[in-house]
Amino acid sequence: MFRHLPIQRVCAREILDSRGNPTVEAEVAVEDEFAGVYGYAGRAMVPSGASTGKFEAVELRDGGARYGGKGVEKAVHNVNTRIADALAVENALDQARIDQILIETDGSQNKSILGANATLGVSMAAARAAASVFHMPLYRYLGGVHTLKMPVPMMNILNGGRHADNTVDLQEFMIMPVGAPSFKECIRMCVDVYHRLKKVLGERGLSTAVGDEGGFAPDLPDSASVLSLMMEAVVQAGYEPGKDFVFAIDAAASELYEEESGTYYFPGESKLAGRPVHRNTEEMITYYEELCTQFPIASLEDGLDEDDWAGWQELTDRLGDRLQLVGDDLFVTNVRRLKQGIYLGAGNAILVKVNQIGTLTEALDAVELARNAGFRAILSHRSGETEDAFIADLAVACSCGQIKTGAPCRSDRTAKYNRLLAIEEELGENAVFENPFQGNSSEKNEKVLADRTNL
Repeated sequence: MFRHLPIQRVCAREILDSRGNPTVEAEVAVEDEFAGVYGYAGRAMVPSGASTGKFEAVELRDGGARYGGKGVEKAVHNVNTRIADALAVENALDQARIDQILIETDGSQNKSILGANATLGVSMAAARAAASVFHMPLYRYLGGVHTLKMPVPMMNILNGGRHADNTVDLQEFMIMPVGAPSFKECIRMCVDVYHRLKKVLGERGLSTAVGDEGGFAPDLPDSASVLSLMMEAVVQAGYEPGKDFVFAIDAAASELYEEESGTYYFPGESKLAGRPVHRNTEEMITYYEELCTQFPIASLEDGLDEDDWAGWQELTDRLGDRLQLVGDDLFVTNVRRLKQGIYLGAGNAILVKVNQIGTLTEALDAVELARNAGFRAILSHRSGETEDAFIADLAVACSCGQIKTGAPCRSDRTAKYNRLLAIEEELGENAVFENPFQGNSSEKNEKVLADRTNL
């Protein structure tokens, strides 16, 4: 008989995220009828993005003067009323049903009625409450007894774009410690490079202030200059680029795209060059090819605009065998858009952000679809974060093998790394930590091609 864990209380409150903006914290309390125990509760804090895709689920904000229009009292009210009523005495162990009720109660295609920040907070909190009843860590409850794989971090060490007030046009430059033997050692190696980069920047009289995600945010003329400094930091820290570390870039190209001209405008390069710098789709792909020739880049996220499916096909045809091509704004953790990408051969990986879609089940569905199609999946934070480390457990539960959660700086970022260190310790000698880029990429691409006909 399926055990019943009735939800007794659902509530929410307005809290602050890492940028000092309001966000939602939700709480779900349950009753364990089987054991006669009451008062188990789970809490979850909802992150918020700055560089957001237009196809993301809607983050409901209040508008008006309060908090500059960014208040979330409407979303909190929706949790405390409509969602609380809809989930009363529902079984907290049936995550799929809980999330389906949230979807149906909202009734829109993009969570615009209740707000994805309302539905997601409750969805995550319900999972935590259920796990607490069984005295299980969240990763084990969600992933099962076979959950052993630790993720390799995409550690952001230099910020640009919407995440920093500087002249760097591409949004994130990251290091991946693919030569590390364990998660504990990979964190140490990344911190070595991070602090070495700070020293290198200081020696050149460049700013060592940090952006939203903890990466440094100096003014630099172009992406090659950024990557050259990263190479120097890796070498000075005693590591070998391409062996111990590879690089990852989040271009956030949709933020650079100008619809009228059909080109990508680089404001930082333009400012320093004294003339407008534009690139069309062909030039963008060539630009990435040149960077990959010069530097050990293994992953490129959002290299082109979220609507440019033809461009993504060309990008994948030309670079898909060499690079992990990650769709963030392109796929927005949405299985419908991911299916389209798989069918068209656009990209070969998905960035998974639970607040892009609004429920835990929908995020898990995206991971499963990606895996079945031969796409990689990367669990990701947002630029506006909280101290909640939910995605650390989720990355292990999904066995994704990769996580993107910022620099080893600011507690909203380090909370996730610290949680992963604890998980690895719990797993002990059974923990698996491996280079996500090992294996034959052409075989993976063949699988993607074969799976298109099955969609």
